[in-house]
Amino acid sequence: MAANFWTSSHCKQLLDQEDVDKVPQADSDRGITPEEFRLVKIHMSFHIWRLAQQVKVRQRVIATAVTYFRRVYTRKSMTEYDPRLVAPTCLYLASKVEESTVQARLLVFYIKKMCASDEKYRFEIKDILEMEMKLLEALDYYLVVYHPYRPLLQLLQDAGITDLTQFAWGIVNDTYKMDLILIHPPYMIALACIYIASVLKDKDTTLWFEELRVDMNIVKNISMEILDFYDTYKIDPQRGIPEDKITPVMNKLPAKA
Repeated sequence: MAANFWTSSHCKQLLDQEDVDKVPQADSDRGITPEEFRLVKIHMSFHIWRLAQQVKVRQRVIATAVTYFRRVYTRKSMTEYDPRLVAPTCLYLASKVEESTVQARLLVFYIKKMCASDEKYRFEIKDILEMEMKLLEALDYYLVVYHPYRPLLQLLQDAGITDLTQFAWGIVNDTYKMDLILIHPPYMIALACIYIASVLKDKDTTLWFEELRVDMNIVKNISMEILDFYDTYKIDPQRGIPEDKITPVMNKLPAKA
């Protein structure tokens, strides 16, 4: 698994933090700040998650969809690629790549049901199919994504702390509200989640981490990013970012671009 990652397109496409945080010029021209850029990505990650709950797909599909979504905006602007359409299209594309295909008409049905009061989020099947082709080009047709879930389970077993699985798995889920998957190898994200879980649950993993011979500075830095995210945003896990906070930002973007 690890060897495959190091030779994968995912590995070759890992970015620096500043590249991920950079606001595209077209969005900057519309007054989108770096903080607002992050808020839109968090908001639409929740949108993908809520839509995925409706169509009942595996967590891996959601994770792949969010990765596509975040990767697209390291290359394209939100002004050019409407995040309200890109989000469900990423879920549609990810469902096919992860062999859990969801029909576009089903996504359209649930989007209309979920967003009945906001026309800007409502699209037709042809919109999703057209955007799919644009996304494939934006992603350079590199669609394989490696996630922290498998290394997490392997590492927890190796450490003898499988009782932390559910807790650590939840932390991994939360990392997709951030851009970590675009910056760090999945096993390092998994290690950071294990580090946080072991500290919060009073499990002494010091010796185990020493035996792994990983760079603990990187593990701790990722851990701090995750904890800082929790502290900064304090997001309701069910509702996401409050409407009064995200609506003014979304209104800066053109509808159905």
